[in-house]
Parts: sequence; structure tokens; C-alpha cells
Amino acid sequence: MMGDFNAGSILFDPLLPVPVLVALAVVVALGVLLALLRGLRGWALRSLAAIVVFAALFGPSFQQEDRAPLSDIVILAEDATASQNLSDRGAQTREAADALADEIAARANTEVRRVTVPDGEGDAGTRLLSTLTDALAQEPRGRIAGVISLSDGQVHDGDLPIDLPAPLHLLLSGKSSDWDRRLTIRNAPAFAVIGEPVTLTLRVEDMGDVPDVGRTAPLDISIDGEPAQRFNIPIGQDLELPVTLPHGGRNVIQFTSPAIDTELTDRNNTALVQMNGVRDRLRVLLVSGEPHAGGRTWRNLLKSDSSLDLVHFTILRPPEKQDGVPVTELSLIAFPTRELFLEKINDFDLIIFDRYKRRGILPALYLDNVSNYVEQGGAVLIAAGPDYATADSIFRSPLGRVVPAEPTARVLEQAYRPSVTDLGTRHPVTNDLPSNGNWGRWLRQIDVRATSGNVVMEGIDGRPLLVLDRVGEGRVALLASDHAWLWNRGYEGGGPQLELLRRLSHWMMKEPELEEEALTAIATGQDMRIERRTLQETVPDVTITAPDGTVTVLPLTQTGPGQFTADFSGLEIGLYRLENGDQTTVIGLGPAAPREFVNTIATPDVLEPLVSSTRGGILRLEDGTPSVRTVRAGRVASGRTWVGITPRNAYEVRDVRLTQLLPGWLVLLLSSLLIIAAWLREGQR
Repeated sequence: MMGDFNAGSILFDPLLPVPVLVALAVVVALGVLLALLRGLRGWALRSLAAIVVFAALFGPSFQQEDRAPLSDIVILAEDATASQNLSDRGAQTREAADALADEIAARANTEVRRVTVPDGEGDAGTRLLSTLTDALAQEPRGRIAGVISLSDGQVHDGDLPIDLPAPLHLLLSGKSSDWDRRLTIRNAPAFAVIGEPVTLTLRVEDMGDVPDVGRTAPLDISIDGEPAQRFNIPIGQDLELPVTLPHGGRNVIQFTSPAIDTELTDRNNTALVQMNGVRDRLRVLLVSGEPHAGGRTWRNLLKSDSSLDLVHFTILRPPEKQDGVPVTELSLIAFPTRELFLEKINDFDLIIFDRYKRRGILPALYLDNVSNYVEQGGAVLIAAGPDYATADSIFRSPLGRVVPAEPTARVLEQAYRPSVTDLGTRHPVTNDLPSNGNWGRWLRQIDVRATSGNVVMEGIDGRPLLVLDRVGEGRVALLASDHAWLWNRGYEGGGPQLELLRRLSHWMMKEPELEEEALTAIATGQDMRIERRTLQETVPDVTITAPDGTVTVLPLTQTGPGQFTADFSGLEIGLYRLENGDQTTVIGLGPAAPREFVNTIATPDVLEPLVSSTRGGILRLEDGTPSVRTVRAGRVASGRTWVGITPRNAYEVRDVRLTQLLPGWLVLLLSSLLIIAAWLREGQR
């Protein structure tokens, strides 16, 4: 450390404004000139007297500063973001940073400031220049002698304007032999129509010093965590991939290119696409066995949905009705049984039988085809009337093998209030229906005995009223009453008939939000809310697998009948897998490949313009840790094995002393003597 030193300078502090002094000087000069022209012998002495007075008016003083030199500061920025954990970059960077810090600290009159560049908030990536800006703001600009950054060069704020007062050096971590494979997805829409293909643009590319790994890469595609399908795709080419969503609601599609042992990381080998499946048009077939008050209720309900196409047939003239009127004179449409139940049956999302009974209109073959339709993924809703309890009941047809309740041949004609069963309080179709069960009464119920499925509503003496069941890939529902329309008419206050039938129809069409057994997660930033719906009274803990393989077991808290929730904060960005019993799901917190892992190969390209503008250098740490030298400002500050810093010669002023060069008494004495001398000289003449 250099010792204290003194420095002096002459300062002027005019007693009068400079223009006034200039004007007075002009007047005095004219007077001296006049004396010279008139031949006065004392004009030179008078000039000297004027100079002394004017010098005093300018207030000259001698300033002496007691200065203490200040040390130079070198900022050492160490990149500690996620990409620095690849390979041996972290250890490589820490060892070099420690060596440089020790060397700089050992230099005379030099200090080192070590700063760490952390991962940016969210998915901001490496914010190196932002970190340097903050570090520079905390130090005197006049003392900064150099900035040394140890990083892989993948900086995500490289366009940030920054004014560096000293050379910037970049010491690249990693190895020149590094290579990596990356999978990217472009133009992935947020919504797609179920059953219609949507095109995604996919690309697999290799970066860095790529070995001979072939021209194609395997690609695994998985939807909602299901077993993946594998394909081979070309490397380095855009691939147009059509994808068809299997169900409504959120669909999580994961694309993975299996990792190769020699590549840097597999964190960018996975792309995650989350799309919501929406239905274009729902097709519903409503078959009313006969006109009745509830028929219009069904029709109004289904027609109120603009995204639904309804085909409604009401049997007005059954075969047993013989009134002698010729068919050609009837304004009725013949029931197209073959077209609807053989040729077009798979075009419908839901078939509703409203008080339908066997009358010979639908042969057994057609009803058997309806059963096959259910087992293959279709949905049938039976709104039972009195005929369901007779020998002509639809239950006593081939359709009976998929119906979840058997009639006892009794029709109960009495008032009762429908209620939700204990199981129904946990089922999303009947859970938390409006009015909490304070509903108007119904006046008829068909006595049935549940043979399968779930009884979610009950009527007279706890008899099954609404039974829901899954058959094969499809679903069946039985409503053992034809008096739901009383709620719609407001009888005794009415009830949630519209909401109940809406939920029922949407459950049968497999809407995800009405699944009785479901595990879902909703992401908000780095946090997720886990929701589990079940018909069971308890559920096991949920198992969460993080992107890095870390497993967390989290208990679920019951928040309502059949509803359990938990909150979880993920430390890493990527794909999380959730398991709870037989339910599994996946969810992405941020992108599947965080920004830090999009480009993993160390590169000088991002910071090269800024480094060049400060006459700094870019060196690789794999070639060894460079030494530190002193260079003059404005010169090239780097070599093959060294980096330079520029001394700033900054100092601190501890004391200032001012001494007047022309004190008042001296000015008065000199000017008086000169004037008297001029007067005496002129008097001798």
C-alpha cells in the first residue's frame, strides 16, 4: 500500500465579477497609455501598482491537499446457475475463482469483490449483466480496475446496456469436446378439438462437438403419463407431427428423446405440451317412448347447449295403435331405426331412452347393438317410467345386460323428497347440489334393485333413485322416476333439475371435471395445488417425483366429501409425476426444459461484442487458470495465458489547506510604495 502524499494547486476566487474586473482593467490600461503618451516618467511604476491591485482582486490562493491513495477493485463474477452443474463445470469454476481471488488479493493496492450469479427468478436464466450492474452500483466507479466473469457464456441478458469502466474478461467453463442433444416443440396451440388432429412442429438437433451417433433419433410420445409409443425421426430437421387429443380437459403430452451417455444432459431431451381438449359438437339421440310432461324438459335442457346437436324422436303412433288412418295421410316421420341404431350409432356421444318400452319398433338386434355401443365407449341414459316395471321393460331386452338396476315390477305412487346418498355426497354428479337437499317432492318412483354401479340418489324408504355405472369403456345411468320435470315447474319450490341433468349428461360424456376418481394438479408459477377426487372415505399419501428424480411423499387433507387437496412447491422447473393409489397424472412447472438447458454448449458469442469493446479477453478454463497482469488504460488487456487490469490511481483527500498568495496588507504596502515611487519620479522632473 502506498503512503500518504501531498499535492498543491493555485486557485482564484475573484472579489468582483469578472466582467467588472475586465472593465476596470480597460480603464486602467487607457490611463497608463495616456501617461505614456504624455511622457510621464512614472508610467511603468503606475502599471506595476495596477497589476498588484488587479492580482489581489482575483483572489489567488495556494491549495494544498493531504491525499491517501485508494486500492483498485476487481470484480470477480462466478456463474452458479443450473447449467454450471453440468459435467465438472461447477468444480472447474470454483477452483479457478478461488485461485484468481487469491492472486488478486495478493497484489499491492488491489481488492477483489466476489459476486455470485444465481438462477433468475422463474425461468429468467443467467442474468450475468444484471448482477454486474448491481455490483458496480455498490462500488466507486473510479476504483474499478477490471471485471472477470467465470461462466459458460450462455447469458440471457446479453442485450442489457451496461457501461463498464474497465476491461471485461470471460473465462469459459466446460470443454471444447462437449456436445448435447435438444428437443424443441414449436406452434403448440393451447386448445384443440377432440378427435381432430392438430399439427405440432418438432425438431431434434445435436449441438457442439457431436460424435457419430447416427442420423436418426428415437422419440417417445406419452399422453397423460400413459405408456409411451416410440418412433424414429431424423436429426436436424423440422418434423410436422399430427396429434389427436383423446379426451376433453387438460391433455399433457410428453415428447422424449432418450438420453445418450456421452451428452451433457437429458434435461432438454423432453418437451412438454399442455393442451385443453374441447368438443366441437356433441351429438345426442333422444328417444321418447310416448309424449309426456317430462319430454319437453329433456328437450329444452339439451337444446339450451349451443354446442350440442340433438336428434329427438317421440313415438306418437306405435305399431299396436290401429286407428284405420292410412300411413300416407299421416304427418309423421317414420322412425329410421336401421339408420340410427346400426349405421349411425357410433356418431352419437349419448343416447337417452325417455320412458321407452319394447313395442317391436326396435328389434332385439338393434338393442343388442346399443349394448355393444356402450361397451365400446358409448353412453346410455334411461329415464324410467311405469313401463320399466312391466314385462315390456327395456331391461328385459338385450340392453338389460348393461343396465345397472333391475325392476321389481312395483311402481310406487306416493310423494317423496329425493335425497343424495352418502356415496352421492362424494360423487361429482351429485356432490354439493344447490339448495342442499331442500327440494320439492316427486310423486312417482319405479322400484328397482341395484345390481351394479353406484347409487348416488335415493327416494322412498332409501330405494335407489339414480344409479350410475361403468360398463366396459362406456357408461350407463338409470333414473328410476319420470317426475324430474316437477322441479323444472317449481313444484313445492322445485329443485336443481337443470344442474343435475347437466352434470349427469356431462359425466356420461366423460368430461374430466366430473370424473369420480381423479388426480389433478393446477400449477401457479413454481407452486401446484393437488386435488384428489374419490368415492372412498380415505386416500393414501400422494407421491411426487421431481424432474431430477427426487421423490416426495405428501399427505392429502380432506376439504370436503370425497375431496382431498395438498399444496406443493417445486424447487426445479420441469415435469413432475404424481401418483396416488391407482391414479396418476403429470404436470409441468414452467417449461419441461428450463431456459438454462435450452443451449448448454459453452460459447463466447453472446458476450464477445461487450468484451471486445472493453479490450478484454476470452479464455477457456480447460486450458488452465490465467494469471493477472497490470496494463495501461486503452491497451489490449489480455493474452493467451493472462488477463489484465488497469490501475485507477484513485485517492482520498483527508485534509485541504488554503494559503492566500496576496494578503491585504501586502497588496496595500506594494501598491502604496509603487504609487509613491511613481509620484516622486515624476516630481523630480
